[in-house]
Amino acid sequence: MAGTPSWIDLGSPDVAVSTAFYGKLFGWKAEDQGEQAGHYTMFSLRGKHVGAVSPLQPGQPPAWTTYVSVDDADVTVKAARDAGATVLLEPMDVMTAGRMAVLMDPAGAVISIWQPRDHLGAQLANEPGSFCWNELASRDIDTAKRFYDAVFGWEGETSAYAGGTYTEFKRDGRTIGGMMEMGADWPAEVPPHWTVYFAVEDCDQSASRAQELGGSIAMQPTTIPAGRFATLVDPQGARFSVIALSGADAV
Repeated sequence: MAGTPSWIDLGSPDVAVSTAFYGKLFGWKAEDQGEQAGHYTMFSLRGKHVGAVSPLQPGQPPAWTTYVSVDDADVTVKAARDAGATVLLEPMDVMTAGRMAVLMDPAGAVISIWQPRDHLGAQLANEPGSFCWNELASRDIDTAKRFYDAVFGWEGETSAYAGGTYTEFKRDGRTIGGMMEMGADWPAEVPPHWTVYFAVEDCDQSASRAQELGGSIAMQPTTIPAGRFATLVDPQGARFSVIALSGADAV
């Protein structure tokens, strides 16, 4: 659906290491799309696409990227530029799969857009082993709220949370993502960023398994109203979170 996060992919300095790590952590199978596709490698679970990994571009750090589905990438990029975004990658066709662009919002976080053609996006989400949430960490939540409303039609509802604030992004009344305020306790060198959350059945077990596979734990398993989550770092340095949802939020 246009205006909602629909796809995720990982930029990695060593695709083989990344496919081994995530394959063992989430049970994903990897399929290299070949030289023509720049060795873009699709991740699948139970035969359905859940994400992908590709070699890093020059100057790109290891990171997971969130893509928001749009009806027209060129129109969206114009709206984003008018709203104060920096366009890091102008709209481009990805063979017959779709059309994409990469943006930096006015508060400094990078996000991508996807105009689907043959590739609609994730075929599995909100189930263990697939992405279930996308969260922005920003030092300027008011600027971020104005930007994402102007570009994607997201309404930001902000509430006090854990000594700071938390914002739910909603489109047409449906929650589609969140935003955490980066307070004084965040290291100055950490830039604003989007984080991908993967649903798991057991947060503590998944965090421990990630360590066994060569990753590390950036935030120990913590219980929050939505469930129990942890922030992890893969062997190449890319951050992501896992969450075992509970109650009405359970997958």
